[in-house]
Formats: sequence, C-alpha cells, structure tokens
Amino acid sequence: MSMNFKRKLPIPKEIREEMPLSADMAARKEAFDAEVADALTGKSGKLLVVVGPCSADREDAVLEYVHRLAKLRESVSDKLVLIPRVYTNKPRTKGTGYKGILHNPDPAKPDDLLEGIKAIRRLHLRVVEESGMFTADEMLYPENHQYLFDLISYVAVGARSTENQGHRLVASGVSVPVGMKNPTGGSMDVMLNSIYAAQQPQTFIYRNWEVSTTGNALAHAVLRGRIGSDGHWHANYHYEHLEHLAELFKTGEFANPVAIVDCNHDNSGKRPMEQMRICHEVLESMQRSRAIVNLVKGFMIESYLEDGAQEVGGGVYGKSITDPCLGWEKTSHLIMSIADRL
Repeated sequence: MSMNFKRKLPIPKEIREEMPLSADMAARKEAFDAEVADALTGKSGKLLVVVGPCSADREDAVLEYVHRLAKLRESVSDKLVLIPRVYTNKPRTKGTGYKGILHNPDPAKPDDLLEGIKAIRRLHLRVVEESGMFTADEMLYPENHQYLFDLISYVAVGARSTENQGHRLVASGVSVPVGMKNPTGGSMDVMLNSIYAAQQPQTFIYRNWEVSTTGNALAHAVLRGRIGSDGHWHANYHYEHLEHLAELFKTGEFANPVAIVDCNHDNSGKRPMEQMRICHEVLESMQRSRAIVNLVKGFMIESYLEDGAQEVGGGVYGKSITDPCLGWEKTSHLIMSIADRL
C-alpha cells in the first residue's frame, strides 16, 4: 500500500463535544426540521428555498450573507422556508482544484484535514447560533456526515454521487430530507433508483459499525439539468419535463414523490442571472398544472454577496471562487417575488 498515514483523526463525537450545539438551539432544530418536512410533503403549502454560495469559501463572507438572509426570512416566512446553503465540500470532475473549506481551511495550511473538519463544523455552528437558521450541505463524503448531522436540516447528494451505493445507503439513515440530483448525463432512471434506495430500510457498514436504517421517506428528486452527448447543457425544468417526472413517479412505490428545481448548473448553463427567469417559469408551470404543483416543492439558488465569479485568490469579498452566483440584491428581489406569487 503506497499511502502515507499522517495521523488518526478525532472521532465525530470528540469534534462535536469540542464545539457543541446549545440545548436551546438543539430544541429549535426540531421545530425547524418539522417546518422543512411540512413544506416538502406539502402539508404547510410553503416552498423550500435552499439558497447560498456555490461554495462556502470563507467564514466572514458566508456569515454576512446568512445574516442578511435571516433578516429577509422575516418577510417571507409565511410563504417560504429558507435554508442557507453552506456547502463546505466542492466536487471536482478531474479531482484537482479548489475542493472546499474542508481541504482549504487556511491558505497557509492547505489540506490540513483536521483543521478542515474543525473549520466546517465551526462555520455551520456559527451560522446556526448567530442566525437561528439551520443549514444545507452536500454529502460529498458520506463518512463526514456525523461531524455535522446535529446542525444540518437539508442534505444534497450531487450529480456525480447519486449513483454511488454508499451515498444511497447513508441517505437512507439521515434524519432530514436528502435531495438526490439527476446525474450529469440526465438519466431519470438513475435518479429515481437512488431515491427509491434511500427511502428503503438498509443494512451496511459505516465507520466500522454495522448499522441498519428505517429508510428516509423525505428523500426526493433535484432537477439540475444535464450535459448532452453534444457537450452542451440541456435544461430539465420546463413544463414538459416536470410533467414527465410526475408521471414517472407514478410507475414506482415512492413515499414522497416530489422534486426541487436547481436553478443553476446545467439548467442555466451556469449563467446565474438566468435563475430568476427559471424560477418564474416553474412558478408559471405550477399555476397551469395540479400535477406540477404536487411535484415541485422548492428551488435551489446559487447566490452570494456579489454577482458572478472570480479566480481563487481574486480578492473580491463575497464573490464566488467556483461557479458564478447571483448577487445579493438580485437574490433578495427574487425571493420576495417568489413569495409574492404564492
């Protein structure tokens, strides 16, 4: 074996005890989780909006963003459930480049994973304690979920991970909603199989334990568009696509056959300003079809303090260093306009 074992990392319990969630906030999380679940099942009639930076690259800018989001939440809480997107891992198609704050907690200490684990917990914890909002993160590395499970109210499984057996099994034991994205090639079958697997009871090995789960009834679809064989992006949020997915859900036994529309990625061709138009088109489709109303329960929006993107180390505070994002002013206007249409 050609691996160099640097050190044994602390177990998740030790990290959580070093940076604990207060008893008061733990109680609030139960209420927040119930609000998220009621939106996803249609019980409350509210829509979920998972919104925030493509990658949570720096603590200060993310916290400023979330404080603004918490204030905006007060104006739309009767219509929308806002969940701050605090994605601390970044999947890389070629395995190189910026991998998120887990791998980059400090420019002076790249790939110090112990500091990275502490950094991602500290960031999520500060968001929760300072804003009263519980977070969303991508489960890029299933084994790391136990460092954060008491802080997170929404989990995403990315397009490159949806087909992975390990992600599906761990998703079946997560206590909050898990959004399973369609793969980059766009296969609805792969996505639906992933949702079905996550909704079923499973038995598997996790962190050297044999575990069993009861299944996650809140596992659901996330439509993010696809890359076609021609190499171009192709959207899957249009009326016909939503109608088709609603019909596909009827062919299987799903506990909660619903979807969220990811307004960026291949749905927008990574053109973040298109997210505004996409949201409104989906809302228009919902007005025209009861089946689509029953299917679509929210949106994912990539948003930061500033419009666009910059290179790593670009120096513009609150501007994405990964995929381009919608700036704050446009984001707040979009969220208010979504609420106004409900």
